[in-house]
Amino acid sequence: MTDRGDDIEFDFFDEPETREDTRRPRPQKKQGGGGPRSPARPPHGFAPLLRLVGLIAFAILIVVLLVLWVQSCQGAQKHSRYSNYMGKVSTISHDSDQNGRKFAALMTTPGAKLADIVAGLNGLAQLQQQNVAAAEQLRPPGTLRAENTSMIQALQLTVYGLRGLSDAFRQTSGFKVDQAAQAGTLLAAQAQRLTSSDVVWEDFFHSPSVAVLKQEGIGGVVVPEMNFVSNPDVASTTFQTQVFLRIHGASTGGTPGGLHGTGIVSTVALPKNQQLSTTTENTVVASADLAFQVNVQDTGDSQEVSIQVTLTIQKSPTPIVKHATIELINPGETQSVVFRDLGQPPFGVKTTVKVDVQPVPGEKSTANNSAEYPVIFSLGG
Repeated sequence: MTDRGDDIEFDFFDEPETREDTRRPRPQKKQGGGGPRSPARPPHGFAPLLRLVGLIAFAILIVVLLVLWVQSCQGAQKHSRYSNYMGKVSTISHDSDQNGRKFAALMTTPGAKLADIVAGLNGLAQLQQQNVAAAEQLRPPGTLRAENTSMIQALQLTVYGLRGLSDAFRQTSGFKVDQAAQAGTLLAAQAQRLTSSDVVWEDFFHSPSVAVLKQEGIGGVVVPEMNFVSNPDVASTTFQTQVFLRIHGASTGGTPGGLHGTGIVSTVALPKNQQLSTTTENTVVASADLAFQVNVQDTGDSQEVSIQVTLTIQKSPTPIVKHATIELINPGETQSVVFRDLGQPPFGVKTTVKVDVQPVPGEKSTANNSAEYPVIFSLGG
């Protein structure tokens, strides 16, 4: 046997070549402090939930803003409705007040005859009826419907009163002087409707409307007032008796019997209420609000109207002259007129303040219709 058998090599179980493992080793967690951690990632599905919540919040915000905008628009419209309504009422009340002033002028016109009074009252009644028609066309806010009805009733009362006075004057045209009191009663009953109209307006329209606006939160809207009658005494029997006597005298071509006259009671320097003297020198402080109040009395037993009063401050080269009118004064009554805006009086020198009251028809004694006051105007003290 040969030794070749010993040379046979068996490769069946050769070990494979060693290969480097391509997998990266997992880093070992270091003990103690290390580098910053990576932010934790939200769980799968959490981001869409956040987006949904954001969309819901945005939608809620839009709805809230929309609601606030709608409420703002509604508030503006509500304010506009009240403002427009009261603006129209203001026009009506202004026209009514104008008619009231015409009524006062008619009743105080010197020498007015019965026919003039009757025609004037009927004309004013027609003008007031136009205001009633305008008020009936208004469309008030729902909360003011009752007040609007009361406002119409107040205006209607002026129409009834004017027409009633016209009829009463015609009815009493044939009355004698000794029936003056009876005539005054008939006239006063109609005039009471005129004064009642102002009361109805105030108590059932103005005051309740102010309360409604406050309750509704409406600001900046003014509720108009009405003052048809400037002198409440017009509804008294005494007042209307004197009106009858005055008009009756004018209608018969003369003045009623008895005394006629006016007189200066006193003249007072304002604002210090300094009563002037005609016999001694008066030192008057010429402040910015200097004024003179002249008190005039009806010294007769008849009603007098349109009494002209003149104040004159002597000054070189041109005196200061002011005029005023007492519309109506009853027997024994004292009325006052105030003269303001006098300009610059002469300072430090003696001057004269003079007051003149124009005589009324039938006045025989005029000694007390004029008064002169020696005055020195000072700058202070």
